[in-house]
Amino acid sequence: MCGICGVVGLRHATPIVFEGLRRLEYRGYDSAGIATLVDGRVERRRAAGKLDNLGRLLEESPLGGTTGIGHTRWATHGAPTACNAHPHGTERVAIVHNGIIENFETLRRELEAVGQVFQTETDSETIALMVDYYLTQGLAPKEAALKTLNRLEGAYAVAMIFAGHEGLMIGACHSAPLAVGYGDGEMFLGSDSLALAPLTRRITYMEDGDCVVITPAGADFMRFDSTPVTRKEQTTALAAGSIGKDGYRHYMEKELHEHPLVIGQTLQRMVDPASRRVMLPEMPFDLASVPRAVITACGSAFYAGMIGRYWLEDIARLPVDIDVASEMRYRNPPLTAGSLGLLISQSGETADTLAALRSLREKAVHILSVLNVEHSTMARESDVVLGTVAGPEISVASTKAFTAQLTVLACLTIATARARGTLDALGEEELVSALLDLPSRAAEVFTQGEAVRRMAQVVAEARDVLYLGRGSMFPVAMEGALKLKEITYIHAEAYAAGEMKHGPISLIDRTVPIVASAPYTPLFDKTLSNLQEAKARGGRLLVFTDTKGAERVSAIAEDMVVLPHVHDFVAPILQTIPVQMLAYEVAVLKGTDVDQPRNLAKSVTVE
Repeated sequence: MCGICGVVGLRHATPIVFEGLRRLEYRGYDSAGIATLVDGRVERRRAAGKLDNLGRLLEESPLGGTTGIGHTRWATHGAPTACNAHPHGTERVAIVHNGIIENFETLRRELEAVGQVFQTETDSETIALMVDYYLTQGLAPKEAALKTLNRLEGAYAVAMIFAGHEGLMIGACHSAPLAVGYGDGEMFLGSDSLALAPLTRRITYMEDGDCVVITPAGADFMRFDSTPVTRKEQTTALAAGSIGKDGYRHYMEKELHEHPLVIGQTLQRMVDPASRRVMLPEMPFDLASVPRAVITACGSAFYAGMIGRYWLEDIARLPVDIDVASEMRYRNPPLTAGSLGLLISQSGETADTLAALRSLREKAVHILSVLNVEHSTMARESDVVLGTVAGPEISVASTKAFTAQLTVLACLTIATARARGTLDALGEEELVSALLDLPSRAAEVFTQGEAVRRMAQVVAEARDVLYLGRGSMFPVAMEGALKLKEITYIHAEAYAAGEMKHGPISLIDRTVPIVASAPYTPLFDKTLSNLQEAKARGGRLLVFTDTKGAERVSAIAEDMVVLPHVHDFVAPILQTIPVQMLAYEVAVLKGTDVDQPRNLAKSVTVE
């Protein structure tokens, strides 16, 4: 996930921005750059690859100036090259951008029609050239920025500097984080508090739809229509490793918003974006020769494993058994030596999963664990560990760790399929490209917050809720039902959509909402038929779909959350985010203890 750092003040900007970018490396990136104002001119330095490449370039060609912005980019539109690296700009303006501009193609055509010339393959350059165009029409920087912001669609955080305007920076955000830091005669802008931690303890977290005009004297906040607003200044811990809510109401809300980040971090470890290949660590066994796999886990991790089974069987053609860890060893399945035991745990200390690992070890099975804590007991007892890079997850109800687990399982599937000869190079490139697009698409989910909150009003009044899904959407439905039970205490059950008519259909009436995960995949028509059956019996349908599915389901749904359409392969990862958001918003409405729900612990270390 991309990172932003900026400064206006009296000190040399480049070292400050560069170190801020260094602190953002954990987000995952494939290129980086810095722009400053040198004698009033916009000057840029950009490099593909790691920050060290940018550092060498800055040594060869230093950047002066006291006003500067920097960026670490995770490629979405356009290859990870120096040309496509941020900052983007012209002789009049430079910008850095996190997120995705959904309507960039339309805006690009408009700008080209008036003579603006694009130099990159990115959506982000559209912002720079639109601001530049308005500047050429005589608008001042703030007016040009606001006029541009009102044309953008998507999820984004952006920072801008302007030629001839030393000590001026403009920032804005919509469904992407951005923080303002306060210094003594200088001001800072960053993607998160980690970028600013060494610089200041005084921070304001911007809200969606905020624009800020920053000078060394302070910050003026406004909405995109230029209406002034006041935003609270907070004091944060100086240590970069500190754990806080960063302006969110709960840890769970913060961790929900970190989905795009952790997906990007996990992909950075496992994918080479240039070659579009999965690069797993060296395995102490041959994936090609594994005759069978058994997946075992608990809770949400088990549902991640269920999705992994769909992928491994369909794409890698590897036979897979799956059991909840608390039952697997008691079932005592017959396993051939050399089979693969695939265990999934956030903490790496889950007692049932650890017991299952030891049971599998006794059967001479290779042990591969997917873990978020790579120095845990399970890590020490595994043959190989694939880390989820999700960072600390404070809320008891797991959120971002789940999508990180799915991201790891997706990469493992691709590597296994390649080893077994069931996926060629073009197929791998297609699936990896879908994964690389996912962090930006995940950020877009949060633009649907209002629709999720509408659904939450309905669910919060219910005593019972049914969740439905087909294929890999069935485990997504199970994850949604589990989250609702965990933090709202509402009874919820998930069913494979085709099983609804084999019993649960008798429960359907106006008091039992039906939450369906129904993206436009090859199983969409089957799911739609099941929803029609529920609608005919008075069911209140709350549907998570995508832009293609919405055209078909809108006639029968009471409400919808419409996500961007993505490759079928990654649809379960994207669809997970809004079902978790729904549970969170219902919990907020009901006033439950979101982060520490009753009777639950983060790491279950007893069987």
